[in-house]
Amino acid sequence: MAQALYIHWPFCEKKCPYCDFNSHVRNVVDVDAWQAALLADMRAEAVLASGDPLTSIFFGGGTPSLMPTRLVAALLDQAEALWGFDPAIEITLEANPSSVEAANFASLASAGVNRVSLGIQSLDDEALQWLGRLHGSSEALAALDTAQRAFERVSFDLIYALPNQTLDQWQCALDRALAFGTSHLSLYQLTIEPGTRFATDVRLGKFEPLDDDVSAELYAMTLECTQAVGLPVYEISNFARLGQESRHNLTYWRYQDYCGIGPGAHGRREGFATVRHKKPENYIQCVSEKRHGIAEQRMLQAHDQAIEALLMGLRLAEGIDSKQLAKRFGLAEQDMLDFNAIDRLEKIGLVWKAATRIGATAKGFPVLNSLTEALVHDHLLSP
Repeated sequence: MAQALYIHWPFCEKKCPYCDFNSHVRNVVDVDAWQAALLADMRAEAVLASGDPLTSIFFGGGTPSLMPTRLVAALLDQAEALWGFDPAIEITLEANPSSVEAANFASLASAGVNRVSLGIQSLDDEALQWLGRLHGSSEALAALDTAQRAFERVSFDLIYALPNQTLDQWQCALDRALAFGTSHLSLYQLTIEPGTRFATDVRLGKFEPLDDDVSAELYAMTLECTQAVGLPVYEISNFARLGQESRHNLTYWRYQDYCGIGPGAHGRREGFATVRHKKPENYIQCVSEKRHGIAEQRMLQAHDQAIEALLMGLRLAEGIDSKQLAKRFGLAEQDMLDFNAIDRLEKIGLVWKAATRIGATAKGFPVLNSLTEALVHDHLLSP
């Protein structure tokens, strides 16, 4: 079983209007206090987690590239001492493409980070301003160039399906993005998340989300263009050359064990679901009092684990192995999946089957939420 570690750094310079992640803006961050808290939380988790060597570490946020290099190095040193590192460990850090943060890329690589995920989000200055980003396109491209020289592996994110975006506009942006030659891209359609400023703007009529049919056309074009240059889709919004997939995220999507530390971090280990305190101040206080940041820990029943495994696995182009999952959770395949629905959806090209594997087709991915509701059996959802 893979053993992965997620470390959440909750601070940003600014809250983006589309973001519903656990991110916070603070004028002052006590780095020493945070180092002590994260190290203590990591030690507490290691006592409870499997002793297998770590296959991946992911620094997410927030904006982890705002972390001082000495903090990143201290966390990596502690993780290696507690678990050990697999020889091919992947260590990813999310970064904003500002010139200030790019200046630290070489030192972060020296500390052990070997993969960076850049939040470029757009190559158009007007779109970047609308998305609330602090960087411009020229600064982003300079950061990308620096990252490609500093790290073994580089990925970057783009957001598309913006209001009024056309096929031609996205085609130009996508062609430009693919020309940079990175081995991995994360391409997300704009989603209006509850509680964000964009959700308020939509409610007030300040803008309308892009039409679903146009969004579906943009997605179909994305699949074709990435496939043509050797970056096929491997997860609904992620594209990579063979062997360059995000090993850490595959841990989630294949429903393998991972530990999560830091404010709001989730974890799954040996059947337990864990979640840390979300507000930074509450997290720090909890670690100070209890030597860990756990707000909730509960054992998941077999049917709960099966639901999560199905919801995550069906996001993958490789789909899920129904027989393997049934054996893993001690359930019958027929109690997990509605095979009549699978046959019906296969006939209209939304689902594929190969032996015991089942997955969504390219045509099915744009309607994955509805597809999953149809595939996952009522017996599982209502045990």
